[in-house]
Amino acid sequence: MSQANVVYSCSSCGYPLNLSSSNQVTSGIRSDCQKSSKKGRVNLYLPDDCLLMIFRKLQNRADRNAFGLTCHRWLQIQNIARRSLALQFSYDPNIYRNYVIYLPRLLTRFPHLRSISLAGCTELPDSALLRLRDFGSNIRYLSLYCCFGISEHGLAHVSTGCPHLVSITLYRCNITDIGLRILAKHCKVLENIDLSYCMQISDRGINALSSECSKLHCLVISYCRAIRGTGFAGHSSTLTYLEADSCMLTPEGLSEAVSGGGLEYLNISNLRVCIGADGLAMIGAGSATKLRYLNLRMCRLVSDDSVIAIAQGCPLLEEWSLSVCHEVRNDGWSAIGSSCRNLKILHVDRCRNLCDQGLQALGGCVRLTVLYIHGCHRVSYTGLETFKMLRQDVLIRREGCASVGPPINKFFAY
Repeated sequence: MSQANVVYSCSSCGYPLNLSSSNQVTSGIRSDCQKSSKKGRVNLYLPDDCLLMIFRKLQNRADRNAFGLTCHRWLQIQNIARRSLALQFSYDPNIYRNYVIYLPRLLTRFPHLRSISLAGCTELPDSALLRLRDFGSNIRYLSLYCCFGISEHGLAHVSTGCPHLVSITLYRCNITDIGLRILAKHCKVLENIDLSYCMQISDRGINALSSECSKLHCLVISYCRAIRGTGFAGHSSTLTYLEADSCMLTPEGLSEAVSGGGLEYLNISNLRVCIGADGLAMIGAGSATKLRYLNLRMCRLVSDDSVIAIAQGCPLLEEWSLSVCHEVRNDGWSAIGSSCRNLKILHVDRCRNLCDQGLQALGGCVRLTVLYIHGCHRVSYTGLETFKMLRQDVLIRREGCASVGPPINKFFAY
């Protein structure tokens, strides 16, 4: 059950615990911890803190389950020690109906949970989260991924019951700005929030987060089509990661989004509104000097002017995606080659106006190690082979890659 090289002893009386029941030592046990012991039985009158220490040393799930089956007291120790709860994904709707029934009981049974994942519970109603008001004070991480039945009423239960919440996933939840304002008001230490596909969230909700959550670190608003970006006005410089894939940001909104000065990761791929050359050029206007990862994939109208401004204004860029950016031409590629001294990974897949001359200009990126390039029909075989010869240290990847930088889901690990 336990690690062979670990010696266990009672934290109260110093009694050496030999977890092999056939080799227990009973001499020297203090009287208040003493119990007549027979071969094959474990001392049941050890203090709770000692039993808790033993339980935490068990690495195998079967051993932990066996521990709780010993007696009611040991089961309570197991319940107290539990820190995470994840309901398993299933395609059977009956399973999720059972989750709705048993969730309140589980929250009562495990009073010290820090992490809960209810991902995929599509029929979970707001009422199922009511028990969080009594048992949610320790919860730091909560996933309501694809919980379609959760509205601002359920979010109100979360907000009032989980004041120390750090990360929450609300992907495709049926929440509004009202719910988001309640969440921001009560969860002041919130750092990471995923609002992807929350179609009813607008700049009013984002403004509530910007105003109330001074530690906001990572925000995902992908496919939130009602957000224009103006709600970011006055946001904290702690905002480091912003993912806004397929959003409809305006020039003013994009300017506000980068205005905090702390962004290191920005994904505005597939921008749904034409904001003009000057719109994207704002990224390089001085507020995004810490930017390291930039995804402009499928921003088809990004111009040379914008690329030049970003290349010159974001000196720390390590990875940049310009895949399917058809309007970037030789001036833009030359600016990247001459100004991006820290660029290591570049995506130029399916760029119609990348030619041999532009490709050779990219050779000026002295730290470039990986180049994603395919579907660039103006790049000839000779031009690509010449680049390979001149930059043998660069790995040429002929497949596309939509993601940029470190996986953002690391902030939402449950």
